[in-house]
Amino acid sequence: MNVLSAIVRKELSSYFSTPVAYVFLFIFLAASHALTFYVGHFYERGQADLLPFFNFHPWLYLFFMPALSMRLWAEERRSGSVELLLTLPVRVWQAVVGKFLAAWLFALLALALSFPIWLTVNYLGDPDNGVILVSYMGSAMMGAGFLAIGACISAMTRNQVVAFIITVTVCFLFLLSGHSMVLSPLLGWAPDVLIDAVASLSFLTHFTSMTKGVIDARDLIYFLMLVGFWLYANVLIVEWFEAR
Repeated sequence: MNVLSAIVRKELSSYFSTPVAYVFLFIFLAASHALTFYVGHFYERGQADLLPFFNFHPWLYLFFMPALSMRLWAEERRSGSVELLLTLPVRVWQAVVGKFLAAWLFALLALALSFPIWLTVNYLGDPDNGVILVSYMGSAMMGAGFLAIGACISAMTRNQVVAFIITVTVCFLFLLSGHSMVLSPLLGWAPDVLIDAVASLSFLTHFTSMTKGVIDARDLIYFLMLVGFWLYANVLIVEWFEAR
């Protein structure tokens, strides 16, 4: 655990060693506030909830989480420091989990800094804070899924831009897998089991359920298995490059 915590601290400090972290936080918060109050018509709706805020999270994360994860392994491989890292008494899984946790903690910080929106809705009305809490939980878990995918893809390349583009593409497919645009070509010939399986892969399906205040074990298991799968794939990829 000492090794894992050391990696997390090192990665977190690296975010704040340059102005990039502060720029990221500012842009994320400015974009989320603008989408909530202007595009989402927060005031015009006349309802005391944060649906306009959370409804845009999947699309915000589609670009912000790949930007956060693209450097995790690609930069290490480009600079050659990954070889140095793996020569230390650090297991591959510890490096993978440590980097992921650091990125997730940074994303959680960005999410937590959105608390003025929560204060605003409580000042203007009497919202169901239980629903808001579950929505925050769903947003945090969805962010973890995006980051796990991005970290794995970052380990496949030395180029951060390539990692960003591929991660956005893969995450976009996960977002739309439950959309009628994706499912309609399967209707009429594919068995219902296959259609349901494809639809169940959608971030939107599971996240939307949690924004309604519903804590469904299937949604929790989905995000946990998603993160676990991509982190395991990340370990295999790093081990493969190490063995070459």
